[in-house]
Amino acid sequence: MSPSDRTPETGDYDTSHSIAVRRYHRTHGLLPPAVEDHDVQLRRCLQQLSQREKGIDKYLYLSGLRNTNVHLFYRLVTKYIKDIAPLIYTPTVGDACLQWSHNYVQPEGLYLSYSDKGHVASILQNWSQNVEITVVTDGSRILGLGDLGINGMGIPVGKLALYIGCAGIRPEATLPLMLDLGTGNKELRDDPLYMGSRREKVSAHEEQEFMDEVMIALNEKWPGIVVQFEDFKNPFPALERYQQKYTCFNDDIQGTGAVVLAGIINAVKKSGVPVKSQRAVFMGAGSAGVGVAKQIVQLFVQEGLTEQQARECFWLVDTKGLVTNDRGDQLAEHKIYFSRNDNAGKQYKTLAEVVDYVKPTILMGLSTIGGIFTPELLTKMGEWNKRPIIFPLSNPSANSECTFEDAVKYTNGRALFASGSPFPPVDYESKSLQPGQGNNMYVFPGIGLGTILSKATVVTQSMIYASANALSTALSPSETEQDWLYPEVARIRDVSVIVAMGVIRAAQEAGVDREMRIKDMKDEELEKWVRSKMYDPHGESQRVEREVQSFIADVTGSVQKSHL
Repeated sequence: MSPSDRTPETGDYDTSHSIAVRRYHRTHGLLPPAVEDHDVQLRRCLQQLSQREKGIDKYLYLSGLRNTNVHLFYRLVTKYIKDIAPLIYTPTVGDACLQWSHNYVQPEGLYLSYSDKGHVASILQNWSQNVEITVVTDGSRILGLGDLGINGMGIPVGKLALYIGCAGIRPEATLPLMLDLGTGNKELRDDPLYMGSRREKVSAHEEQEFMDEVMIALNEKWPGIVVQFEDFKNPFPALERYQQKYTCFNDDIQGTGAVVLAGIINAVKKSGVPVKSQRAVFMGAGSAGVGVAKQIVQLFVQEGLTEQQARECFWLVDTKGLVTNDRGDQLAEHKIYFSRNDNAGKQYKTLAEVVDYVKPTILMGLSTIGGIFTPELLTKMGEWNKRPIIFPLSNPSANSECTFEDAVKYTNGRALFASGSPFPPVDYESKSLQPGQGNNMYVFPGIGLGTILSKATVVTQSMIYASANALSTALSPSETEQDWLYPEVARIRDVSVIVAMGVIRAAQEAGVDREMRIKDMKDEELEKWVRSKMYDPHGESQRVEREVQSFIADVTGSVQKSHL
């Protein structure tokens, strides 16, 4: 394409570009004259971040950077992922969602309203890029914040930023997608600055009809698009309806389950307790809790138990107590699988009662009830187990069932710990102990990348399980020696390669892959190929320079030929 045919794009306004590139991009004169190296650019970004005290202010600065200089933004993300990830996703994205309509500046993603029913396909035509993956939500259950309506758009935006930064999916191949299906949040509907439709949430039947239209339209415009569902109040219907027909998965259920499973694989090994003797108490029996428990059931089956034996290793607790068949209330459908029938008519109404009854080896929290793993419960876990497995997974930190410090203190430093939110290291008996964090960013970027690269027709449960198994093997020797359950976040791109390879192999084994060129590749060759397909923001300047030099050479050659 000649310079006269180009319209400057977001990544073109980059002060690291040479004058020749700026002329090619038609940005010469639109940028200050200095040609800067990447280190200078990053130094300026870090300085501007440090001048902002509040997390939301840092988020807004980074959002502006992403929308004006996309490659610089991802250079910052990839180089400082441990520091930047909490600012572009959890926990800061929660505040960003709460204030989304009030802070709105520019379009980010696509909004499809229920009033657009019958016209979804034509609206998708307004998105000009070739999309490979979309994250879609209806905003009805954002993190632990409830129904935020279209203010939940921060979730698809932030999630896709991690797909790009952690797994190298190209920015232009991603689509943040918000379904505006109304909101049950009256405060939002009455807010004059709220930017969504001011109607009650549509019925389940209306939502299903609209979702059908959306899924058909997405796959007609972008055949094989990977659809990741996120933060739906009831995530099961869409997943069950579409997972055998389209390339889709739900990160709340499957991603959370996979990342926790990876930690459990390593924790069970370190605990020394065989699978058949594990007893897991779950505080929280919602969609995420059940999804996690089902993933661990699959592990236990892989280790030799029958499905029934594996299921009997779990005791789920909700706000009414232990989930049992004879509790007297009508159980939500997703809870029935783990409902107990061996309680001899006795009902255990509190977590403390259940823990005393079961004497668990694993204590798992997905309840969003901060501090419910009390010092008394943690002490008992330490008394009953040589290496108690304690996973308080609720977000944000204020909702975590316990802190890392308490888990260390009340188990005398023996807890095998992973949390959903980050906690600082703890000094114990002259050693610095590092907490594990079961962050979904360890798996969902690799699941997306592996699914895209294998051209999988569906995302099978074996692919999700493979992502967990691959993550469990991603620890370095030093990380294993220090009893870590998850790798260092700074290595996330290498981890995503390992996860993506596991997903690709599982897709091939299930016969749902369509990328024939890689079927016979050995692992070494496959790894090299996967890395070659990943977007590298640090190499974008060189890539563009080569493109411009090639254009100049072609033009020069054409001119020379015309004079012959």
